[in-house]
Amino acid sequence: MLGFAMSVISVTGLLAWLVGRFLRLERRLLAAVMITSMFMNAGNYGMPLVNFAFGEQALVYAGLMFVGMNILMNSVGVVVASLGTSNLKRSLLNLFKIPAIYAVSLAILFLSLGWELPKPIGRTVEIMGNAAIPCMLVFMGLQFHNIEWKGQKVPMLLVSSIRLVAAPLLALAFSLLFQLQGPALQAGIVEAGMPSAVLTTVVATEFDIEPSFVTAVVFLTTLLSPITLTPLLYYLGA
Repeated sequence: MLGFAMSVISVTGLLAWLVGRFLRLERRLLAAVMITSMFMNAGNYGMPLVNFAFGEQALVYAGLMFVGMNILMNSVGVVVASLGTSNLKRSLLNLFKIPAIYAVSLAILFLSLGWELPKPIGRTVEIMGNAAIPCMLVFMGLQFHNIEWKGQKVPMLLVSSIRLVAAPLLALAFSLLFQLQGPALQAGIVEAGMPSAVLTTVVATEFDIEPSFVTAVVFLTTLLSPITLTPLLYYLGA
């Protein structure tokens, strides 16, 4: 499932890069187009939808899809975003500025050694974790006053088409390669068809790659997603 998720996301990014280069998009805008095309709202939108439509068995696979997306978001996504304003060497070094790198390393260490956090620290981490999604939504709301629609209709149409139409079609093709069936197939296809991730607005702001455009794309793809997800859910037997 992780291989499926990473394959779909990577090929989706390659498609966005090829079309963006054909359209001769400016460097920062191309980076913004790529991250909003590659990374989907697999967590606070995708997982509840999969659970509602297909139940807890499919939710397990949706969780793996979410993990795969986050791994790439905090590695490849950071490099792609950073390349909008920096060279490759600086972009790779920017990986070490991302807290998720250290958090995952510590999590692996604790799990492998069977350690547990002291109760006060554990409860604090849990509370902060529960606040992550609301904080991202508030952050996106604060970005709305910077949205600019003029002169960016073609890139917005490009991202919306790739994220909501091309990505689930690519997922269908990769599902044959990875031999996904049943709940795994349902979760994988639906997650692939989610709108652009809210987290892309944070990354775009951090690396200054058209944050206004990215926020607008997140809003637009979320608004349009019921139009594409409804027939997709019907096809998958929801």
